[in-house]
Amino acid sequence: MDSSKQQFQNLPGVDKVLQYTGIKSLVDRYSKELVTSVIRKVVSDFRHKVLQGDANVKFDEIENVVIAKCEKIAERSLKPVFNGSGIIIHTNLGRAPYGEEILEEVFDVLKGYNNLEFNLEKGSRGQRNDHASEILKYLTGAEDVVIVNNNAAAVMLILRAFGRGKEAIVSRGELIEIGGSFRIPEIMAASDCGMVEVGATNKTKVSDYEKAINENTALLFKTHTSNYVIKGFTQELSLEDLSRLGKKHGVATVYDIGSGLLRKVDEKALKNEPDVKQALNSGVDMICFSGDKLLGGPQAGIIAGKKEFIQKLKKEPMIRALRVGKTTLAILEKACSYYLNDKDLFKHNVLFRTLNKPNAEIKASSEYLQNLLAKQSISSKIEATKGQYGGGTLPDLELDSYSLKLDLGKGKSTGKQFYHQLLNQKPALLTNLKSGSIYIDLLCLQEKDLDEVAELIKKAYKKLAL
Repeated sequence: MDSSKQQFQNLPGVDKVLQYTGIKSLVDRYSKELVTSVIRKVVSDFRHKVLQGDANVKFDEIENVVIAKCEKIAERSLKPVFNGSGIIIHTNLGRAPYGEEILEEVFDVLKGYNNLEFNLEKGSRGQRNDHASEILKYLTGAEDVVIVNNNAAAVMLILRAFGRGKEAIVSRGELIEIGGSFRIPEIMAASDCGMVEVGATNKTKVSDYEKAINENTALLFKTHTSNYVIKGFTQELSLEDLSRLGKKHGVATVYDIGSGLLRKVDEKALKNEPDVKQALNSGVDMICFSGDKLLGGPQAGIIAGKKEFIQKLKKEPMIRALRVGKTTLAILEKACSYYLNDKDLFKHNVLFRTLNKPNAEIKASSEYLQNLLAKQSISSKIEATKGQYGGGTLPDLELDSYSLKLDLGKGKSTGKQFYHQLLNQKPALLTNLKSGSIYIDLLCLQEKDLDEVAELIKKAYKKLAL
């Protein structure tokens, strides 16, 4: 009998695998339907390997493979991560962290039923967009607002409602990529709105816009270059000039401010950052921005502006596809409430609290973590480093911070292995891997989490036998 036939005879059937001790516990934990489905797939994969002539197939691995696949399906893939990168708004880590306070505040609204689309005063159907609108109008000075699921959606909604089949004029220096390879020209194309580029990369004047205006012009569009900086011989159109030009020619004006700073705050790092309230005072018709950047709330796209324009957006058929749910509205409303005074903003908004964290506090945290590791015979070195705000916001801002450089005692390959080992812990720990060394930036780590962080590092050392 040849080896392949012998292998097929040894390949266990589905019923036999179901009797394995580890598999029986899976059935109790999940369901027989799920486990059986996974076993069929795994056995089929092993059968395929035999057909391909793989002489190294080990059928005793089937049990572990089935267990791993079941756990991957059944257990949540969205997991907590300790942010040791030094980037406050980390796009890959969910951008703005909510913090415990905001979740505690909205829990009673979300745990049961709520008045998402029910007007409690009238006892009849209401509008979900009424929620968070009053506080946003107060904070920004807007006549009206509409909320969609992200800022790219906000831009698209505006372009479709006002520019479909027509043209929008935009400066060449503001054709930004907003992350995930989404670019302003592509969003315009997807909105069936023609794009007219004016000016140069570094300089755009009022005359550039005015020369391009014609009977097919629907929008004058301006974008805040929040994720990069152009310095030197530069010039850009002011919002006041944009507004005046729009009024002169009867063309709607739009400003994609992006980052979502609702109003000026007492924070040195944000001194030159444009805010929504001041921008609307320029006379521009509509402004759109994100909810999960400088606002510090959930992913959302907020359009604020003059009532006649916002009302048209609310009637656009696409609005239903872009609308937000109760969780977004509840968290957004609470996040906005912190903007009512600077004291609450810097106390409860995690972003502003981190941005305003004293350097001495960061250093003390690094020393505390270093001492915890030293008790486990893990040596490290404290180094002054620079953190970032991140999230496509404040690109030239560097924040003084401190990092712990771990002593791994081996070569570069160990650093890479250790980096991935920390990512595979529960919770995960994101660090910075530089030239084979591991750096843990303390800027975004909270003091209450440092004991757990130390334990994660200890387990990683143990697993890699360092």
